[in-house]
Amino acid sequence: MSVNQLRTYVLLGVAIIFPSASAADVVTEWNEKANTAVLEAKIFSHAASRVMAIVHSAMFDAINSIEGRYTPYKFKVSAPAGSSPEAAGAAAAHAALVTLFPEQKAALDAEYAASLAQIPDGPGKNAGIAVGEQVAAKVLAWRASDGADAANTYRPVTTPGTYIATPLPIGAQWGSVTPWVMERGSQFRPGPPPALTSAEWAADYNEIKEIGGKKSSKRTSEQSETARFWVITGPQSYDPIVRQLAALPARSLSQNARLFALVEMAAADSYIAVLDAKYAFNFWRPITAIRNGDMDGNDTTACDAGWEPLVDTPLHPEYPCAHCINSGVARAVLESEFGTGPNPLTMTSPTAPGVVHKWASIAEYAEEVSLARIYGGIHYRNSTVVGKAMGKKIGELTVQNYLKPVR
Repeated sequence: MSVNQLRTYVLLGVAIIFPSASAADVVTEWNEKANTAVLEAKIFSHAASRVMAIVHSAMFDAINSIEGRYTPYKFKVSAPAGSSPEAAGAAAAHAALVTLFPEQKAALDAEYAASLAQIPDGPGKNAGIAVGEQVAAKVLAWRASDGADAANTYRPVTTPGTYIATPLPIGAQWGSVTPWVMERGSQFRPGPPPALTSAEWAADYNEIKEIGGKKSSKRTSEQSETARFWVITGPQSYDPIVRQLAALPARSLSQNARLFALVEMAAADSYIAVLDAKYAFNFWRPITAIRNGDMDGNDTTACDAGWEPLVDTPLHPEYPCAHCINSGVARAVLESEFGTGPNPLTMTSPTAPGVVHKWASIAEYAEEVSLARIYGGIHYRNSTVVGKAMGKKIGELTVQNYLKPVR
């Protein structure tokens, strides 16, 4: 190996293991700020994915209005010669976030001022700000009627006079939200889950009963750690990987604007697609199925009335796996640009403090996400397979049809 090759590998390793050591551009900087904002707002993961798609589609169209290296997503505005793309990106992100989270205006304004302070004053900066604000306003106006604020009209399954648990499941109407890249929420709706009388159902049932229970003696300590690591949800479960890849050497601002826009729009559509499917099939979670194993008509699924999963069950139907479709779209988009990806990829999780996970490829990262839902006792294996396949389709659709390089 030559000295230059060795230097390249060392730099690559530093960029991946310590991504903060690389100078963040305005796109990655505001991705972190937007993630902080959605966490502060305490909104559900599907709603957070919409916020991230709004922020990054606005940033992309603003930067691209100036640099023009790709086909626009939705909007291209006039930009005077010399307009600052960095100022446009920061202005677009800030304008979107303060509109979506007005209660955070003071903190966002301070971060915006700090971001702009890194850009030299002058006409180019002012023009870039104007471009960013104009694009953000257009994106927000377009998404204002996308159905995200529709009322939750889910009707719990019960009989007159019979008590059931009172929390409403979340995201019941989200499958009808206007997609970002798909034609409709049901575009990739899969076939139904396995029949309860099938051998596949029995295998999935007994696997998760054995390995996913809170008191399981079959699950290893490493599998338990993995399950807890991936309790993290939404953009925080894939954006750290995107930021590490965006920090690789020699990437341009336009490339990263496009990368994040593709990932966030595909991920937002993955939530629309998976919630459409979940409520179309309304399939029972393992905690319900295993406590009622004597009711499914399958002699090989024994009931365990006291069974509990290792990880608390999310408040929406089981099929298909949402984490799996999220990581599936991220994998498809990232592999389209980075191949298998650098080795290693690393990530921490607030739901497993002090733990660092490493993967030799993008595929290995995505596969761990799916396995974690089985280890945690909240998704059957078939559901993870179906979720991954849906994610792959949405990711590939996004890459093949949007933000194409201008030749």
